[in-house]
Amino acid sequence: MTPKDLEQVNMHEAKTHLSKLVERVEGGEQIVISRAGKPAAKLVPVPTKLGKRKLGGWEGKFEMPSDEEWREMKKEIEEMFYGDHDDGQDWDFWK
Repeated sequence: MTPKDLEQVNMHEAKTHLSKLVERVEGGEQIVISRAGKPAAKLVPVPTKLGKRKLGGWEGKFEMPSDEEWREMKKEIEEMFYGDHDDGQDWDFWK
């Protein structure tokens, strides 16, 4: 649909009757706003329903760490917070 196929209103009319134009657009119409007779903008309805979300959208975009890598990261984080724990205490707060 080209701007010539749609109803056109001039800029002054659009400013004066914006709320009425928005009501019409909410009803499904599309309206072109013109400046000096040339199309400048188009009012279109905003979609209110989102499409059904597709599961697995992140598949192949990143790799999960292995169990061994998780254990190593956990150990590094514990050492950052609690230092090297050679005192025999059980510092495993991640259980």
